[in-house]
Amino acid sequence: MPASASQPAAEGSERSERSPETEPGGQPDPSAGPQAEPADPSGPADPPPGPAAPDDDGQPAPGGPGGPSGRRGTEDDPSALRIEELILGSERQYTPFQAARAAGVSMELAARFWRAMGFADVGQARALTEADVLALRRLSGLVEAGLLSETTAVQVARSTGQTTSRLADWQIDSFLMGLTELPEPGMTRNEVTYPLVQLLLPELEEFLVYVWRRQLAAATGRVVQALDDEDTVDRRQAIAFADLVGFTRLTRRLEDDELGELVEAFETTAADLVAANGGRLIKALGDEVLYVAEDAGAAAEIGLRLIETMANDPTMPELRVGIAFGTMTTRMGDVFGNTVNLASRLTSIAPKDMVLVDGAFRAELVAAGDAPESEKETEDVSGYRFGLQPLYQRPVRGLGVVEPWMLGRR
Repeated sequence: MPASASQPAAEGSERSERSPETEPGGQPDPSAGPQAEPADPSGPADPPPGPAAPDDDGQPAPGGPGGPSGRRGTEDDPSALRIEELILGSERQYTPFQAARAAGVSMELAARFWRAMGFADVGQARALTEADVLALRRLSGLVEAGLLSETTAVQVARSTGQTTSRLADWQIDSFLMGLTELPEPGMTRNEVTYPLVQLLLPELEEFLVYVWRRQLAAATGRVVQALDDEDTVDRRQAIAFADLVGFTRLTRRLEDDELGELVEAFETTAADLVAANGGRLIKALGDEVLYVAEDAGAAAEIGLRLIETMANDPTMPELRVGIAFGTMTTRMGDVFGNTVNLASRLTSIAPKDMVLVDGAFRAELVAAGDAPESEKETEDVSGYRFGLQPLYQRPVRGLGVVEPWMLGRR
């Protein structure tokens, strides 16, 4: 399989900051591809060998997706190549230049797509297949037809590469490895892996397409609904962080396997609760999860259920949750902005097993009839779902003075 670049850094808040993704500003040097046109267009010859020239970041310009090793000049294991051919559906036969020519795109554009998808540089090795050519042709065809701009096409390549890279790593590390335990002494893992992949590949592929279509339908529905709203541009949502308390201490005390099981249990529980109560899990970062909800009541219910569920599990550390309500920027599936940063700050100051919210979130609950305007002045609070207790105002770095509210069940 093509070698993947490292996983994308966490995004979305001051708790997990990184610079926004930027497109490569420089032009890939022609030495990453050929220097001259081949004489025979039906069968392009290999370009002369030579090191790839650095791009504007000082890194070699990518030559195309790598093989299993992701390195140049290495002899790949024949059994690994056999499995790769099974997965990709064809054998390696193109250099990066030949693949770009066969797809009818420039080496420059092909390099941008491959870099965005996270594939390693292979120089001028014959590492590409018909599948690589078809993918280039389809993506560039969307640009030529005017359905996507070149920038958007690169973003599609990047988001797809980052998402599927993580999925593939999980399937190999946690799924396939467990299924390929050697049934008999003397057998090799390859003898077990090939027939297993042969059986699983079509089923997993169909399931992946099904889930993607379901998610695409849900996302499209949200966008269409938003277009009917007056505040399409400045749409407001609830954003929340849920953070395991004392996770750093746990990393020093637990074995790696135990820590991995704890993180997986936390992420699984959080994902299930968020989905079941109408929220969307944006990302999980080991010791914390980030989720959004269109409705403040749904976000509050998720936060309290997370606290209650973790408190009933003796193997789990305490949890704290911070929720804010407001506008945010969405990009490549992640969220950014002051509302996100405020939710992060509320989480960092929240007591153990407590949910803190900001004033805007409180106002949404009150307006929806989910919480009373004033606990003291309301004679009958039995009809409300949630209670809110004001805490002392405090300065929050970069956000001014904030008045947090402690959220509880009524």
